Amino acid sequence: MTLYAFTDGASRGNPGEAGIGVIVRDEKGKVVLELYGAIGKCTNNAAEYRALLTLLGRVATLPASRIVIHSDSELMVRQLNGQYRVRDRGLRPYFERAKRLLQNLQIPFEIRSIPREKNREADRLANRGIDERTPLPVSDRPEGTQGFLFQINNKNNNTAGRAAASRSFRRSRDEESPNSKEQGAP
Repeated sequence: MTLYAFTDGASRGNPGEAGIGVIVRDEKGKVVLELYGAIGKCTNNAAEYRALLTLLGRVATLPASRIVIHSDSELMVRQLNGQYRVRDRGLRPYFERAKRLLQNLQIPFEIRSIPREKNREADRLANRGIDERTPLPVSDRPEGTQGFLFQINNKNNNTAGRAAASRSFRRSRDEESPNSKEQGAP
């Protein structure tokens, strides 16, 4: 089964109080994972990476044969797809951890950049994370640093039947999400 993930990071002040939001839907549009949380003070770009890292930390618990990840952070998507270099020293540890986690995924994946208006649900969750400051410790940072807080609503934690598949970066946009109108998949 293909899963469609939408991630977002928000920072009020840039740097300022920040939060993350992640929503994952199955092929029928049903929510299989929704999470959000406060991550303290950081930049918007760091919050975007931390939202992705949070998703990648949960992918193994989801029943998927493939995942398509959507983000409105063009910078992050282009860095991960090798189109931009990572010049910001503060982002480098997040980038390196994300690359490592993506390379170790046991399923094929794509990372797509989408317009902000097509990522409203993840944005709403990221802002909810800032507003509520929900306490559930999980580490999304590079090794040796503290974790942050977020709320999880995992509606399906079954990993049975998931086959290992080859890893790949796919840059094509030729396949639409079945819920593209509601979620903004390209």
